[in-house]
Amino acid sequence: MPQDTARIEAVMTAAPVIPVLIVEDPAAAVPMAQALVRGGLPAIEITLRTPRALEAIKAVADNVEGAIPGAGTVLDAAQYEAAVKAGAKFIVSPGATPKLLDAAENFDVPLLPGAATSSEVMALIERGYLRLKFFPAEQAGGASYLKSLSSPLAQVKFCPTGGITLEKAPSYLSLPNVLCVGGSWIADAKAIASGDWAGIEARAREAAAIKG
Repeated sequence: MPQDTARIEAVMTAAPVIPVLIVEDPAAAVPMAQALVRGGLPAIEITLRTPRALEAIKAVADNVEGAIPGAGTVLDAAQYEAAVKAGAKFIVSPGATPKLLDAAENFDVPLLPGAATSSEVMALIERGYLRLKFFPAEQAGGASYLKSLSSPLAQVKFCPTGGITLEKAPSYLSLPNVLCVGGSWIADAKAIASGDWAGIEARAREAAAIKG
């Protein structure tokens, strides 16, 4: 089954930026997500890089009105299933493997797989994927590299993630093949741990207002 392009595009176009978050304490997830939603960033990617990330996703899914919780750094079928059960509305992976793509066919929650080369993009096109994560964006060539893919692979649209800052985001968002960017600067681990919800909301508003 090919990617549900419309559903994943709805997530990608909800705001110019999808916050990419590392959450250690699920108790912080709800006020953090509320601050992001108030700031205009409803799609929220909580990465599976901490032992209690799935609890954090469930807390957001159950308690934060207007949030679109997603799971990031999903690497295999077991993680995919666990994230869906926790309430994730979209799944993000740094890359793509045949097994992961096969697993995605078993769930009604769409996958945003990662790619960094034209060959990887072409392989995903063959599997019916037209909305991709470009990762690691800055390290893989940045906005100029992504721009070079826009003509030969015009049917594909990206969410570049990795090393992107508030200052760098507009150069990506101005590209014809970019729908949004992923960024960790809005709510980094220090801001979440210290409960800086006002700061997170302020940075979310700033990010939501970015024009390409």
